[in-house]
Amino acid sequence: MPVKEASGKTIITVALLLCTVFITFFSLTVSAQSKKKLTDNQLLDTIQKRTFQYFWKGAEPVSGMAHERVHMDGIYPDNDQTTIATGASGFEVMAILVGIERHFITRKQGTERFEKIVSFLEKAERYHGAYSHWMLPDGKIKAFGKTDNGGDLVETSFLMQGLLCVRQYYANGSSEEKKLAARIDQIWKGVEYSWYRQNDHQVLYWHWSPQYNWIENFPVQGYNECLILYVLAASSPTHTIPASVYHEGWARGGDIKTSIKPYGYQITLKHNVAEGDDVGPLFWSHYSYLGLNPKGLKDRYADYWLHNTNHMLINRAYCIQNPKHYRGYGENCWGLTASYSINGYAAHNSNIKDDLGVISPTAAISSYPYAPKESMKVIRHLYEDLGEKVWGEYGFYDAFSESANWYPKKYLGIDQGPEVIMLENGRSGLLWKLFMSCQEVKSGLKKLNFTSPNIN
Repeated sequence: MPVKEASGKTIITVALLLCTVFITFFSLTVSAQSKKKLTDNQLLDTIQKRTFQYFWKGAEPVSGMAHERVHMDGIYPDNDQTTIATGASGFEVMAILVGIERHFITRKQGTERFEKIVSFLEKAERYHGAYSHWMLPDGKIKAFGKTDNGGDLVETSFLMQGLLCVRQYYANGSSEEKKLAARIDQIWKGVEYSWYRQNDHQVLYWHWSPQYNWIENFPVQGYNECLILYVLAASSPTHTIPASVYHEGWARGGDIKTSIKPYGYQITLKHNVAEGDDVGPLFWSHYSYLGLNPKGLKDRYADYWLHNTNHMLINRAYCIQNPKHYRGYGENCWGLTASYSINGYAAHNSNIKDDLGVISPTAAISSYPYAPKESMKVIRHLYEDLGEKVWGEYGFYDAFSESANWYPKKYLGIDQGPEVIMLENGRSGLLWKLFMSCQEVKSGLKKLNFTSPNIN
């Protein structure tokens, strides 16, 4: 080959390579700029729609229920990719209502999915009305632990919180929709809350097993994520509890009360953490309040809006202070809660020993109603700056660590659900309005001596 011809081809090759590099750089720049041009509402729409797909496209196909987890790498612990999560399915049905209202799906599509879910639940195994923590597509239990192979009253309550919202949504609908609402009502009325007092103790117990009975022996006492359990138990029209079970059990005869000010923010509920002057992971201010509206909600122990807001602000302040000097922490990247962790699963929180350098996007996103400006800073940083490191087919991945350069492409249903729901509550109050419209919930809250503008 002549020298001139060879050099000419080399020049063309280099030119093409430079063009490719320029086009790629230009495309990435335009993409990054377009991301930053989204308004807050457009960005929230984008996050809700993408995260909603975990429960829509990613649902377990036979039951229509929520998967416990979805790993985009296809690697699952104990080959459990078919596991259905009861609590996450409660979050799922609330997310589907958001999907209908936001026009991600049609009302008809949503109704058909609810029909599938309700039909599954009507046939699934129950233990004195409570479903198990995990189920299989045939409705049989999948044991959560050797002796935890029966009813899980807490996970069941997360499910009932969601189903009651669906019932209210369809209560005044078409004749077919009213029938669906009536079927949900029967599922709700079948939960034997009073039986889970274990022979009339002044507390509710988390588990019961047909094989091991009360061997788990887990009395549910505050404060943690389980307030909704006692609200629903007091509200049950068929298997209710007296107010004393709430005050003596959940509130520990008044011992739930405290008065601490981490980072200057008042906390009046004693959190169930190892250190007495600390607060727990942020999901404690999310799960019970997906339907239960904390705005103006008060009892003798707390102002729940103030408590939850301060809980979030403490978590944020800790991350900004960043005493362990983790990379990435700051006002644009905070949020410690239970999630996947570098070694398994951990309840990350603002107690320094429980801070492992892992940020869970659900923590700040699901705190949106309490402090929208602070939450939006994190949302924008995750979406615009970290991008595909933390963003995938079903929204933001469950957790990441910049310090450890750890970005697993994994999702957990119990973390994805609150993002869709709490963003909606902060935007329209949809799920709060539906749940608080339940007459039995109003009565149950009054029985427990709660006050709220929503139950007057």
